[in-house]
Amino acid sequence: MYDILGVSGAAVQTLLLLLAASALTYILRRRFGLLRLAAAEPRGGHWGERLRRLLVIGFGQARQPRYLVAGVLHIILFAGFLVLSLRSLSLMVEPYAPGFLSLGEPYATLKDWTGLLVLLSCVVAAWRRVVVKPARYHDRHASQSHTAEALLILGLIAVLMIADALIDGSFWLTGLSPNPPGEINLPAFWIHNTTILIFLCLLPLGKHFHVITALPNVFLSNLNPSGKIKPPSYSESNFDALESVGVSKLEDFTWKQTLDAYSCVDCGRCSDHCPAYATGTPLSPRMLSIKTRDAAYAAYPILGNIVPPQERPALVGETITDAELWSCTTCGACEEACPVMIEYIDRIVDMRRFLVDDGRLPAALQKPLAALEKRGNPYGKMARKRGEWVAEVAPGEVRILAPGESCEALYFTDSCAAFDPRVQQTAVAFANILTQAGVNTATLGAEEVDSGHEARRFGEEGLFMALREKNMEALESRSFQRIVTSDPHALNSLRNDYTIQQPVVHHSQVLAELLQAGKLPLQALADHRRYTFHDPCYLGRHNGEYQNPRSVLEAIPGIQTVEMERSRKRSFCCGGGSLNLFQETECDRRMGEMRVDMAADVGAEVVVTACPFCLVNLEDAVKTTGREGAMEIIDLAELVQRSINGAEQQPLEV
Repeated sequence: MYDILGVSGAAVQTLLLLLAASALTYILRRRFGLLRLAAAEPRGGHWGERLRRLLVIGFGQARQPRYLVAGVLHIILFAGFLVLSLRSLSLMVEPYAPGFLSLGEPYATLKDWTGLLVLLSCVVAAWRRVVVKPARYHDRHASQSHTAEALLILGLIAVLMIADALIDGSFWLTGLSPNPPGEINLPAFWIHNTTILIFLCLLPLGKHFHVITALPNVFLSNLNPSGKIKPPSYSESNFDALESVGVSKLEDFTWKQTLDAYSCVDCGRCSDHCPAYATGTPLSPRMLSIKTRDAAYAAYPILGNIVPPQERPALVGETITDAELWSCTTCGACEEACPVMIEYIDRIVDMRRFLVDDGRLPAALQKPLAALEKRGNPYGKMARKRGEWVAEVAPGEVRILAPGESCEALYFTDSCAAFDPRVQQTAVAFANILTQAGVNTATLGAEEVDSGHEARRFGEEGLFMALREKNMEALESRSFQRIVTSDPHALNSLRNDYTIQQPVVHHSQVLAELLQAGKLPLQALADHRRYTFHDPCYLGRHNGEYQNPRSVLEAIPGIQTVEMERSRKRSFCCGGGSLNLFQETECDRRMGEMRVDMAADVGAEVVVTACPFCLVNLEDAVKTTGREGAMEIIDLAELVQRSINGAEQQPLEV
């Protein structure tokens, strides 16, 4: 029935399968050669959650509709792949046992409609690539376009859909004979079977390798909080025993980090959401994955010998530049946007660790890092000054907790609230609220050092460990029910980088608790301005706290609130992460300036935040954008204290 030139259909099909299987096995073996040499990384356990994530994000394509048109197209193509895979399997078996895998009339109807939708989606997707050309498809840092490859794959899919329709005379090709084989049906049958095998062998050769790796990548994605940084090594827990620190070559990546690069869809969503990319820095998260994948393909070619590290361009410094790595604020917007759960921050931090170990630090950051090492804070202030802000609180209400003493709430200030005069106002406001609510509050004073949050994410692992050890010694010598902090970076570090038994909570969460307990006597503010809340990255995206700050803000009588377009999980970074408060990153425009523009676009006259980094950066942006007197930046605790006191809002200078 399916014979060709006197050769049986079964023999032809067997030859095609043997050729394709041999080619695909060889290609995959070469592609996965790098993974076999990569560093270890545990990704087992929690199988129920992994299966749920695979079903919802992988098969359910939950993140695709965020870009409606492209998302719907991708969902149709993916659903078509799932539905039509049964049809393709039946056609592969057909030469051996005609009709053996007949799936019935209902499936045939579903298959026909699916094929038509997939074909139309291919046409629309190609039109968007060639004519519409969405900006996110064309990264400004890209050296080559993947449009030709995308069109090739779309063309092969279209051939499969048309061939399938011709095989049995689909309803959308009426008038053709529905009884195979025939003059049209037989060639269509072999075109379909040959094309799909060629298609499978082509996938691992380019960016469409993600068709094979994306679902495993989602299943094996990180289940830890996104704010938790991986250790320098999973194989050696003793930092001092490591022969090298960080990632300097492809083989230094873990197998999961390499799988991430292979799984990049090249959709551009990560860079489209990246504030560093938006402001014109050298960083594009998309290109980090693409350049890593291209470097892996070049070093581990399908044909030829593996290229040894010493004969390749340097991964860090040439393929990926120092400036790209230092531009990242670790805000996590790229990871939140990625439809296949690629993890960027750990890769960037690992490469930064190498740069730090190699002595390649930005000049502007050498001084704050040296101050962190010498005096426990990036400002270079004396330790004895760390607790001086306490004098501004109601006398005797907040004390410096001595070893052996106890309290209800231990206020961990971290460096910003301890030494920056503007941020000290937040610490004082929050401490006053706690004392007015009858919360027994204390702080560590001079025995506290910086949490090390930024040092670790900057790549200074040794310095972070030294800071953590000092803080842990101070904490373990005192008794407290929980740690409270007004700095989301400290919150994130104490929760995810330390081993503290007591709960660690943010001041917005404490304020919400006090509000619910009836201990915040909020009064109406004497103004009619519009307020908006700016979600700090390490409070929101990395620690999942969105509602409590809004609950407190909206509880103020008569307040008018609006939401910025980029809010909650999709918030836009102020630009302060990774010690960027202490350096000017190469960019076209500051992130903070873009953020206050977003606030102005929705008519906000007051931006409320809950992070000292955001407070400082956004206040600077108000000045540099000429909005002094027209827009106010305030911390949530300061606003609450203003409401409690019933103080009249001073008129703004316009």
